Amino acid sequence: MKPIINLKSISDINKFVRQGNINHPLVAVIDFSKVDEYVEEGTRICCDFYSIMFKNYCANGLRYGKQTYDFQEGSLICIAPKQTMTMDNEIEKRDDMMGWGLFFHPDLIRNTSLGLKMKEYTFFSYETSEALHLSEKEKQILHDCVVKIQNELQENIDSHSQTLIVSNIELLLNYCSRFYGRQFITRKNANRDIVAKAENIIKEYFNKSYLKKNGLPTVKYLADALHLSPNYLTDLLKKETGMSAQDHIHYFLMEEAKSILMNTDSSVAEIAYSLGFEYPQYFSKLFKTKTGKTPKEYRSLN
Repeated sequence: MKPIINLKSISDINKFVRQGNINHPLVAVIDFSKVDEYVEEGTRICCDFYSIMFKNYCANGLRYGKQTYDFQEGSLICIAPKQTMTMDNEIEKRDDMMGWGLFFHPDLIRNTSLGLKMKEYTFFSYETSEALHLSEKEKQILHDCVVKIQNELQENIDSHSQTLIVSNIELLLNYCSRFYGRQFITRKNANRDIVAKAENIIKEYFNKSYLKKNGLPTVKYLADALHLSPNYLTDLLKKETGMSAQDHIHYFLMEEAKSILMNTDSSVAEIAYSLGFEYPQYFSKLFKTKTGKTPKEYRSLN
């Protein structure tokens, strides 16, 4: 396995893609049409900064997490710092090769309103197979945002530079949130299949007595079983059902608990341990939060 190339600063990404001198130490816009696309097969890259990349063509394949992604035409991906990407080579030459990358260091947005909001942009933790597929209008909107950032980078740095750059990055990210919302809607049929599969996986987990052996199912377990990232699965389920992945797990867990309470004389502690809880107190607290009653109160009413 090849060693990981660590790109720690914005100047490192400029050197890596041979784009010459940087205009700002914490943010850069790269024109992919001017980059030599060849990267050695299996090259692994880890960046200490946020990466937002768009291409209208397929050149290098990219593996990120467990998924393979080949930059389908018109797709955009967002990658958080400290994530490792593996590059595959698939050279393609065409006349309309176009794409851009926006890279910005966390220090750029530290102590800004955007810095406080970054956790809300959950698509930075999606797998690359969950990329955002853009319409022509959406491509243009994001491109206009990038052009504004690029134009500002070409100006002399002054007291307004950071505010203007950060506000345009935030505008771009807000558009990405809107476009992902649109994508969830347009993929409704496929998403319904995922919802059904998720529910079946949770039911199977309870039916096969995995609880005693493995403990409570986690969102990561469910996401891995569906070959999705935890954040993407949670966002998808919220869009489709109004419930997060954790909410779905808790729903089926409570249904199982209710069934046991109604049909056995097992103590609350025994039920808690059988459901994978390490501490019965946590089970009782969760049960009351979800049902409005303690396990003993629920049993006494049935």
